[in-house]
Amino acid sequence: MRHYAILRLLLACFFLYFAWPVIPTAVTSTAVLFWGMWLVLFLLVIAANSATILRIMEPPSMEQERKRQLQRL
Repeated sequence: MRHYAILRLLLACFFLYFAWPVIPTAVTSTAVLFWGMWLVLFLLVIAANSATILRIMEPPSMEQERKRQLQRL
């Protein structure tokens, strides 16, 4: 189910669209740490969903198609 991965990528980009203007205004070390961790999480989301779209790894078990389950039965 690659469309879930595409939707997650679009949602992550939507969040980045709103966060990007605020990131350079971080002055305290806490704010810089927060935005740094947020960007790391963003990159992990992008990498994981890109791997799913490119079929480098299998999607989570909840999103796998039912065909495989029916074949096992």
